[in-house]
Amino acid sequence: MATLFNKNNQQPVINGVLFDLDGTLLDTAPDMTNALNLLLKEEGKEPLSYEACRDFVSHGSVAMVTLGFGDQQTTTELEHRCQRFLYLYEKNLCVDTKLFDGMDETLRFLEECHIQWGVVTNKPEFLTLPLLDQLNLTKRACSIVSGDTLKQRKPSPEPLYLAANQCGCLATECIYVGDAERDIIAGNRANMCTLLASYGYIDESQNPIEWGANGVVEHPEEILEWIWGYAD
Repeated sequence: MATLFNKNNQQPVINGVLFDLDGTLLDTAPDMTNALNLLLKEEGKEPLSYEACRDFVSHGSVAMVTLGFGDQQTTTELEHRCQRFLYLYEKNLCVDTKLFDGMDETLRFLEECHIQWGVVTNKPEFLTLPLLDQLNLTKRACSIVSGDTLKQRKPSPEPLYLAANQCGCLATECIYVGDAERDIIAGNRANMCTLLASYGYIDESQNPIEWGANGVVEHPEEILEWIWGYAD
């Protein structure tokens, strides 16, 4: 069986795995779709299907509201609807949200192997921390860096550097997993191994092969294969 140590058997090659949140660690699309549909209902509009909304979740509130109301909104209308969307989402934050299939097993395996894991997301802290709390993940993560923890957000590498430091790792000892182009850009800028979560929220207009990730994972447990690969 492969080990997590280098050829001299002295120290782990990969000491940390960092995850984007929406569309990578957690399947948040059901609750974000529900929040958008509540907003649409308030304004007398028809709801959208989960399938129509799913791949826009990683792009945040502006993308979701634009999906629901179109791109002809005034700046004032868009800002008001985004605020209302976030309010409705916060009130129904963790109804159907869950870890992606296979992710809990992946996290437990990392923990058993004493490999640190953390979260680096552009989601604001007032949503990130309560969500992770409700899923009993906060104490398990060695680092949680939200979109407003620093002045810089992804695609800046600064949030990833902070997370690696909080996990006691060098950036070059970390894998960063994400489902958006900004995730891969940030990870590459931080000199981390970058993995594209193809199971995440990627819409048809995007061409993720061009993003420059080191690899693609179709299931969370495939992340572990990359750790073995680094150890070979």
